[in-house]
Amino acid sequence: MNRNTIIILFFAPLLVFVMPLFAGESDGGKRLWVYAPVNFQVDKDTDRLIALLKRSAKAGYNGAVVTDYKFGKLDGRPRHYYRNLERTRQAAEQLKIELIPAVMPIGYSNSILQNNPNLAAGLPVKDCLFVVSGTEAKVPQDNLLPGGAFETAARRMPSGWDWIDGFGASTRLDRQHKHSGQSSLLMHDFRKGNSHGNCRVVKRVSLKPFHQYRFTMWVKTDALGGSEFKFMPLTAAGPLNYANIGVKPTQDWKRHRVVFNSLNNKDAKIYIGVWSGRTGSIWIDDVRLEEVGGVNLLRRDGCPIHVRSSDGSVEYQEGRDYKRWADPKLGNIPWLGDYDDDHDAPPIRLTTNSRIRDGDRLRVSFYHTVMVYDGQVCCSLVADELFTHLRRQIELIKRYLKPKRYFMSHDEIRVAGYDELAKGRPAGKLLAENVGRCVKLIHDVHPGAQVLVWSDMFDPHHNAHDNYYLVRGTLAESWLGLAPSVGIMNWNGGKSKQSLAFFAERGHQQIIAGYYDGDVAGNIRKWRAATEGV
Repeated sequence: MNRNTIIILFFAPLLVFVMPLFAGESDGGKRLWVYAPVNFQVDKDTDRLIALLKRSAKAGYNGAVVTDYKFGKLDGRPRHYYRNLERTRQAAEQLKIELIPAVMPIGYSNSILQNNPNLAAGLPVKDCLFVVSGTEAKVPQDNLLPGGAFETAARRMPSGWDWIDGFGASTRLDRQHKHSGQSSLLMHDFRKGNSHGNCRVVKRVSLKPFHQYRFTMWVKTDALGGSEFKFMPLTAAGPLNYANIGVKPTQDWKRHRVVFNSLNNKDAKIYIGVWSGRTGSIWIDDVRLEEVGGVNLLRRDGCPIHVRSSDGSVEYQEGRDYKRWADPKLGNIPWLGDYDDDHDAPPIRLTTNSRIRDGDRLRVSFYHTVMVYDGQVCCSLVADELFTHLRRQIELIKRYLKPKRYFMSHDEIRVAGYDELAKGRPAGKLLAENVGRCVKLIHDVHPGAQVLVWSDMFDPHHNAHDNYYLVRGTLAESWLGLAPSVGIMNWNGGKSKQSLAFFAERGHQQIIAGYYDGDVAGNIRKWRAATEGV
């Protein structure tokens, strides 16, 4: 292993970094860093961090990677927040522990989106039908899953569905437990109906390309274990939804909603159920799939709104024909930066002198954002306002923490490239421009600072490729935006040899990340073997 190779061992809650000397430094090559998430707005949390720094110093550590959700919006915090930053810095200086702040949340962007929730990455809706009733226009609420009430069944499956696992064995209609009507669909004894424990009900539905859809269902569970209950609209190109629906192992009847975009697809298979289920029972009832218009609607440059007549001959004007259209619940449920799709779409409200009349059919185009997994929302890669907030983040962190190094958090960017600011360019080119701009921003504010970044979005052997989640076009060549001076936090354990060689050939110093959620010693042995000859 040569001196450009670095090893990180992840131990919850610690990260241990053993690093070589970065260019231009004279304080020795060995570094041990502790990873320390903290809420600096809570005095006791800051006390715990300082106590951790003291313990770490005694154990030989000389650095701490600190991260706080509030780093995304540092202005306007109470006075004691900044006091806690300063006393942490003072304690670290006395202990000779370097503070390395995590900044630039590009990917897991909720924290920076506190500044303006409209800076989220957008997906387009094109020519969605709205119908005017009185002084409001809404999307007609037709259910594309009429069998979702689970009231009747044929011999092989519930009425209105195309296919189901193990009907009569692991699935059946239950007339004792139901949310409404006469019955619900019960899933249990998963392996009785499928040797792998798969237990799903499926329906192929027609979709309109680039339209917004909302899936709703009521779910009751008892002691569910071994698998997550999922809703998956699946196309030939992959899933259209990556949001977890949040069903608990045991819960009474609860409504669950997911909003997704059809992208360029004309149909999809709707899957509801579990894969590799083991124990417990699930009841499903009152399932709906319907078009919606405006849930998590975005209002910013690159995400325009067009309201046209049904034949497209007239474009109506906001302010003249309809009032400002916005989603008041965008990115603030229950707090700023947190998004939710379990709320109704805002209607388009007509002005007093509108040219639009009761009964008119409108074609409306707009952009909205979506959530991934447990609430992750990605920011736009190209919106200029984003960089204003990122600059302010660096200015304030430099003022209060005085770091020598910044750890950029570009990671798992799962929605990108669709809004008009992209100008048709592939996501890889957009990301290359973004990361280059971010590095320049750091150096403009703090000349000479060392910059580090995660590897995955710049690694052709990891996430920098075609067909990545809800990203438009390829992410290839994103790495062209990285100057060789940027240090790479390499966590591609699956293809470590190829990944290490790729970044080494591009002149980057690398840090190797060995996961804590497995055989740590085994992982490090594999990483050491992968470094041979690199």
